[in-house]
Parts: sequence; structure tokens; C-alpha cells
Amino acid sequence: MLQTKPPLTISLCQPRGFCAGVDRAIQIVVLALKKYGRPVYVRHEIVHNRYVVEGLQNLGAVFIEELSEIPPEHQHCPVVFSAHGVPKSVPADAAARNLFYLDATCPLVSKVHKQAMRHQRHGRHVLLIGHAGHPEVIGTMGQLPEGAVTLIETEDDARAFTPADPEALGFVTQTTLSVEDTAHVLEALQERFPLLQAPAAESICYATTNRQEAVKETAAGTDLFLIVGAPNSSNSRRLVEVAERAGAKLSMLVQRAAEIPWERVGTIATLGLSAGASAPEIIVDEIIDAFRARFDVSVELAVTATETEDFPVMRVLRDVELTPADMAFVNGTA
Repeated sequence: MLQTKPPLTISLCQPRGFCAGVDRAIQIVVLALKKYGRPVYVRHEIVHNRYVVEGLQNLGAVFIEELSEIPPEHQHCPVVFSAHGVPKSVPADAAARNLFYLDATCPLVSKVHKQAMRHQRHGRHVLLIGHAGHPEVIGTMGQLPEGAVTLIETEDDARAFTPADPEALGFVTQTTLSVEDTAHVLEALQERFPLLQAPAAESICYATTNRQEAVKETAAGTDLFLIVGAPNSSNSRRLVEVAERAGAKLSMLVQRAAEIPWERVGTIATLGLSAGASAPEIIVDEIIDAFRARFDVSVELAVTATETEDFPVMRVLRDVELTPADMAFVNGTA
């Protein structure tokens, strides 16, 4: 007797996956490899995704945590700084070592750096709303002298902070935060410091906001909501939280289809699916295929925004042409 698969409706969020900053960062590494050959060194994971990192390693990228790890015989090789940004001390160290570096910092992260420096130029102490230890936070704090920035992680931090001058404060935020969490922290700060100065433009990036809105619109009533992303990806972890708050019965983060805990999934009828800004589309396809093997799947696209942003690479790499295979990898479809 032929056994039928249980029906499953997948609500697939759009936008999802790679943002323009991630696309640009990956492209910079691929272009550098094509122009300069192997190896190209990359300080820190270029983006927080193992599939992407391992793919770049196969092409000849070597990932390091500190510039001192580059061997003397490879001092002439390019080194790329990750999309999360770096403290000012890192390019200064590269220059001192006579290294050729390519800065793949996302332009929206660079904008936050400039906003923080603008606050300081106006005589304000800078409050950075973000998560301790995240590379973006380390990079942003490293744009200013020690003591010029205070990290505020929670509402409790906001209530406990005691400034030298309550009338000379400005804030910026990590680009990948939960919009809702940030609003609560900011409200606590503004309640205590009415003269707190905002940045010249929104710090949380368009891609973070768009992905959170898509999940929020889709999550209510779903039996399970899966976010494709890495455990060390801030924007991916925030999407899991957003799905839970928006009404998903269960929400979880997975890096690959092999990580899906089928015993927890059980019998479901509705699945929400999205991906963090550093997760390639090929893994989304892999996960849909895994569900097709167990369920009679119908996919409904849940579109909440259209993204047209495109961040060009630096001029020194614009003379290199990418093949269709290169572009598929850069775009996350291969």
C-alpha cells in the first residue's frame, strides 16, 4: 500500500539571506584570489557562515585572527578585513607590517563608525547599544580612544549607567540588533537622559530590519519557524527571537539540513522559513528539499519588501571579471 506524506505548507520569507554588505565582502575575497592568486589572508570570518568560509578556503583563502599569523614569506599577499569592521589599530598594524590590505567592512557598519566619531567631535560621550564581544562592537569601539565609548547591552545597563556629563551624550547601535530590544534599551536611556543625541541616520541596517519584519509578518500560528544561520551570527539569532515573540509555536536556528532535529519537529502542518544575512540561498534550498523528503510540501512566498541595494567593491578590484560560477558562489546559489 502506497504511504502518503503528510501535507506541509512552507511560508518562505522574502527578503532573506545575503544582504548587499555580505555579497560585497564575499566578492572582495573572490576577486582578490582571482587577481593576486593564492593565498589571500582574511582576518576573522569574512561573514559568520561556515559554508561560505569553507567555500572560500577551498578557493585559497586563509582565515586568521591576528595579522601576526601571516608568515614572513607571505607578507606580500593581500589580507582582507571582514564585513564586521575592525578597530583603527588593525589597519595601523597592517601598515606597520607593510601589508597590502583590502577593507571589506560593510558600508553600513562604516557609517556607524562615522556617526560615533561625529558624536565625539561634538564633545559627546558615545553610548553603543550592542552585544559585548561581537566583532562589530569591537570594531566600533575601536574607532575612538579608550574610555570614549560605553557599551550598553540591556535595559539594566541603561539604568545603571552614570555619565560624567548627562547633557553630553550620543548613541549609536550595532547594525544587527533586534529592533524591538533596541527600542526598549533606548527608551530607558532617553527617560534618564532627555538630551541624548541620536545618530544622523538609523544605525540598524535595512537588511536586519527587513528580515525581522518579514519574520514578524509570517510567524504567527506557525508550528515551527526555522532560521538558517550560524550560532555566532547576531542577526540570525535575533530572527529566532523575533519569530518566537511573533507567535511561532517553536523557533530554532540551523546551519544545515543535517542539523534539523526531526524528533522535535514531529508532525507539523505549517513551517516558517527564513535566513540570516550571511546564510546562502543554497542552504535554504537544501532545507526545503529535506522537508520534501518527509512531507508533501507546498511553498508560499511571503514578500514584505524588495531590496535593490548594491555596494560596489573597491576600485583596485574592479578590473577583474567574475565567471558565472564565481557569481553563483558570491550570490549564495552555489
